[in-house]
Amino acid sequence: MWGHGFTHLHTASGYSARYGAALPDVLVQRAVERGMTTLALTDRDTVAGTVRFAKAAVAAGVRPVFGVDVAVAPLQPSAPRRERARTPVRGGAHVIEPPLRITLLAQNKAGWARLCRLVSAAHAQADGGLLVVSWTVLREYAGQDLVVMLGPASEPVRALSAGRPDLAKQLLEPWRELAGPRLRLETLWLGRQGTGPGSLRLAARTVGLTDQLGVAAVLTNAVRYTDPVQHRLADVLDAARLLRPIDRRHLDGGERWLKDPATMTAAAVAIAEAAGASRERAARLLADTEATAQSCTLTPADLGLGRPHFPEPSVVGAGPEPGSAIRLLRQRCEAGMVARGLDTDDQSVRQLNYELDVIGRLKFEAYFLAVAQVVADVRAMGIRVAARGSGAGSMVNHSLFVATANPIEHRLLFERFLSERRTSLPDIDLDVESARRLDVYDKIIERFGRDRVAVTGMPETYRARHALRDTGLALGLAPQVVDEIAKSFPHIRARDIRGALAELPELRGLAARAGEFGPLWELAEGLDALPRGYAMHPCGVILSDASLLERLPVQPTPGGYPMVQADKEDVDSLGVEAVAVGSVSR
Repeated sequence: MWGHGFTHLHTASGYSARYGAALPDVLVQRAVERGMTTLALTDRDTVAGTVRFAKAAVAAGVRPVFGVDVAVAPLQPSAPRRERARTPVRGGAHVIEPPLRITLLAQNKAGWARLCRLVSAAHAQADGGLLVVSWTVLREYAGQDLVVMLGPASEPVRALSAGRPDLAKQLLEPWRELAGPRLRLETLWLGRQGTGPGSLRLAARTVGLTDQLGVAAVLTNAVRYTDPVQHRLADVLDAARLLRPIDRRHLDGGERWLKDPATMTAAAVAIAEAAGASRERAARLLADTEATAQSCTLTPADLGLGRPHFPEPSVVGAGPEPGSAIRLLRQRCEAGMVARGLDTDDQSVRQLNYELDVIGRLKFEAYFLAVAQVVADVRAMGIRVAARGSGAGSMVNHSLFVATANPIEHRLLFERFLSERRTSLPDIDLDVESARRLDVYDKIIERFGRDRVAVTGMPETYRARHALRDTGLALGLAPQVVDEIAKSFPHIRARDIRGALAELPELRGLAARAGEFGPLWELAEGLDALPRGYAMHPCGVILSDASLLERLPVQPTPGGYPMVQADKEDVDSLGVEAVAVGSVSR
């Protein structure tokens, strides 16, 4: 393994909200610059960055590995203790985070489906509380097709850290029963002293235990940013997540960057030497890490990228035989043309036939039938509905009574809506009465089922005001000062903060005092575009086939709707159509 590349198997991106400090495309870019050809993405409790990561990896020629970092329940839960809520001495709130975490890597398409189901089940069980994967869920989904990595935050390795190898062996047995040959112990060295997480002594003990038990060890760096200088951002994100100022006793340390192969090889040698082993043991550690990466053969195509996934023909009223959906669509369109008095208009009929030919070649007929059914259901509920946007340029939509305007009379261009030269899916936007929008959601779910319907997610990313608030409070500035600073800024991107200070007249007074606030401006700019949370999109409903929940996890919104861990752009890349159900006042 000497002189070869290295694969980081445990990597968090900015989609690990208020934890990761780099977006997926930047991680991929740095991997290429540092000579790595394979990279894993394992965000915490979510796969929301997976599509961006997959697309960036394909564009850069990097082989992606897909996984997730999840909190897990202890083997033997301790009895709950009644404690009064504590308040940190330096202000803020006492935020409880699950202490135990593991990392899962999908080995194939079946493994990804299991991972999605596992994440969905964990979010459903959390019900707004701590998100922790129970052992019931682990046994149901993690028993096949997933690599299970136990690192310093797992029970067995924590026991090693406490000097209890006997307990570590005992705690490891259920994991060996669960994962078998797919079990890995994760070893890492972050330059820390003692025997805690990131220490050389714990890394050496972990390697020693794997040698005793015949379990494979892998080397990681628990990556959460791309470059060493970003460790200060990690401290700010920790403070923002825990709702209190930066704790000087628990700084990040600056080691959890996307290290190059030579640096990781040196870490492997140091760990092997600390374990009393030879350089051959270091080579085996690197080889086992690479073999683990190679065992994960899931590809972006397996996720569904590049292929449409519309409701099955039987769900939209067509028969099971080939070609039944396009025949049904043609029949309904022709009936609609008669109802609109256009069946004798040669130009309209030619346009309809042209559009149906394109739709048939693209295999999009089920989508049009599904949207037509949605519109019919909405009207049957006594709710006004109207199509807008480029979909109004389709004679098919007009004949199905989805769009009102005659596209020929208004000289609307069908190719602006759908063309064989475009890779994006058709986009039909529907406006409904604002007071009845959720009723429409309920009807769509009732019609197509929760295994085919979900609402779209929407990342809430850092802009100037939020970035300044979180950074200011992390640095320990007084809340009233932070509030004054944040409100002074217009609604701009965080990366433009210092530029605005220098150029905007209304910020002149604040600019004169800028030196009083130390690294506030630089650190706040560093948060630019990082997700700080995830919310339900105000008008995106997904229509898919029954494979939806095996390609994307869902989590419940406060209103109880299943929300996919992907935004509208990502959903489109996965070949799943989001019907934009907007709202207008009555």
